[in-house]
Amino acid sequence: MIKVRKDLLESLSKEAAASARKRKNHNFHTEESDPLQHMLNAVEPASYIRPHKHLNPDKREAFIILKGRMVVVEFDDKGAISDHIILDASLENYAAEIIPASWHTVISLQSGSVYYEIKDGPYDSKTDKIFAEWSPEEGTAEADQYLKTLREKIV
Repeated sequence: MIKVRKDLLESLSKEAAASARKRKNHNFHTEESDPLQHMLNAVEPASYIRPHKHLNPDKREAFIILKGRMVVVEFDDKGAISDHIILDASLENYAAEIIPASWHTVISLQSGSVYYEIKDGPYDSKTDKIFAEWSPEEGTAEADQYLKTLREKIV
């Protein structure tokens, strides 16, 4: 039995806060070849998850908020925001599922935020994500500004 308890969420959040990328995942699947990838993701507000989509094979991806506040954003092919939802239990917004081949990102709006992610497998780091050409690369000053701009447009 997999158990998700407060101590696991707190520990994962501490690791995320201390990491260079300001995020940390905890996998429940045991192999990258698993057809169901399921994990916890702790994401801090300073973390930039570059907009991407999953192709070849196309993959569904679901996000369920466990702690904190996050926004899931979908984009059109030119990078305009086409939809979004703020995941926050106090708003009674608990989850979102991204359809296959959809540009998307997740942005933490509160320190200590953790979501449960479910995604079609298998996982192959070379082909898992196709990054949007219209979005800046992670770790750049442009990425920091882009993240700030996205937040201002949404919240």
